[in-house]
Amino acid sequence: MLRLLCLGLFCLICVLGLSGGAARADGDVKAGAQKIRTLQCQTCHGQNGIAKLPGAPNLAGQPQDYMIAAIGAYKSGERKNDIMNTIAQPLKDADIADVTAYYASIAVTVKVPTP
Repeated sequence: MLRLLCLGLFCLICVLGLSGGAARADGDVKAGAQKIRTLQCQTCHGQNGIAKLPGAPNLAGQPQDYMIAAIGAYKSGERKNDIMNTIAQPLKDADIADVTAYYASIAVTVKVPTP
């Protein structure tokens, strides 16, 4: 069930990446690094943006606007996910901007396997 919920979150993030969100795409990376602990983001999405739970989306290196739109949709109820709807509800725009700035700032390296 958690895997399905997290997969839903990932899909929402993908779909809403083009639609924009309420929070502005700025934020304080250092503050975001602290907030992911107090807001418990790292529980599912990891301190380093690599998900700890199967089905939870990796957030490292995701575009900030993309993540802002997804969180905004959870907050408004436009997107349905029991966990994320509850978590997003009390978030202020500054919280969203800081957390997404932090996760967006993480550099991701892709290594293509040799055939």
